[in-house]
Amino acid sequence: MTPTIVAGDTAWMLMSTALVLVMVPGLACFYGGLTRNRAVLNTMLMSFGALAVMSVFWVVAGYSLAFSHGTAWLGDLAWTGLRGVGGEPNATYSAGVPHVLFAAYQMMFAGITVALISGAVVERMRFPAFLLFALLWGALVYVPLAHWVWADGGWLRSLGALDFAGGTVVHISAGVAALILARMLGRRHDAGRSAILPHNVPLTLLGAGMLWFGWFGFNAGSALAANGIAADAAITTHTAAASGLIGWILVEYLRTRHATAVGAATGAVAGLVAITPAAGFVTPMSAVFIGAVGAICAYAAIQLRAKTSVDDALDVFACHGVAGIVGALATGVFATKVINKDGADGLLAGNSHQLLVQGIAVLATIAFVAVMTPVVVFAVNAVTKIRISLADELAGVDTTEHREEGYHGGGLAEFAGQAITLGQRVVLPAHEVYGQALSNGD
Repeated sequence: MTPTIVAGDTAWMLMSTALVLVMVPGLACFYGGLTRNRAVLNTMLMSFGALAVMSVFWVVAGYSLAFSHGTAWLGDLAWTGLRGVGGEPNATYSAGVPHVLFAAYQMMFAGITVALISGAVVERMRFPAFLLFALLWGALVYVPLAHWVWADGGWLRSLGALDFAGGTVVHISAGVAALILARMLGRRHDAGRSAILPHNVPLTLLGAGMLWFGWFGFNAGSALAANGIAADAAITTHTAAASGLIGWILVEYLRTRHATAVGAATGAVAGLVAITPAAGFVTPMSAVFIGAVGAICAYAAIQLRAKTSVDDALDVFACHGVAGIVGALATGVFATKVINKDGADGLLAGNSHQLLVQGIAVLATIAFVAVMTPVVVFAVNAVTKIRISLADELAGVDTTEHREEGYHGGGLAEFAGQAITLGQRVVLPAHEVYGQALSNGD
């Protein structure tokens, strides 16, 4: 039977595509608030830059290589330039919605995956180098993984691996890549020597809220229809975020006697990450457990990372890599065909094999990313210097990379390099009066 457009499904997927797009400025705010004020623009711009680079590449060749038939390892170039990807449904991927809408939806996934990695290298990676890294990593790492797990004929999909919305393809891959990239770039000059504190916690909370909102499109949209599976994914997504927030602040309070706003925001995000691979396969009660455990494991990973020399600036590996691994494995435990007949039963439903398959998918993802990410880093560094200089790092990456500042203090700062006039006479150049009191007297 020829597939036909279903108006309700199409409307939902249009909305879901927009919701996933909202996650990019949400991530930019979440990351931007966690950095120092001298790096806020660079941090936020990396998220937008990653989206832009991957969107163009997705149209040119990325979608074809990720989702066309090809081999078990990679698609072919049949859909290059989205040739043949139009307004009619594709029976394999988008039975009720236009094929081009499915491609657009997957484009947003590609963009935010690369953007996630940026949080590990704030304040020390040159912006042109990051854009080149985004392009090469997206082409050589993300695209093959997406084909393995989601494409018709992909070897992990054929093996039976379950990844509803990107636990392996998005979060584990980004988390592992972030850890490797941070290690290869080295630490910031003052990391471990002084406290590096978030400059704008309200911005981080706003970003977490935008991510929470957008995640409904990320997870529930992955049902590719406005149906009961989408509804289950929506409630499991919200429930896991809530339990992740609660689990994080409980552990934080027991350890430090304080519950922080940054911790609450991070716990919610970790819960969202953990439920992502399982969202359309598990019950809401299972989501409570998955979200809480994912957040607690991410918290523990941050404490362990702090004892090492790795400067994963915004703890991308802990929040996305570790929580993603928890979620992927938990899918093999809690999945049930009662929720999704097209999925599989997990360990608790009597199918221990599914947990084994999930473990293979996790290990394959980690191994592939661990091998390919250094290749990409070396390739980028061969083309352009990848790390900013110490002098530029001290001056602030916003100023040195973009010739902009996130905030202007007004007053004397607006007169930098100019003489300041009081009344009818010139008093001093601005740089000589910073930190001093000015008066109209002698």
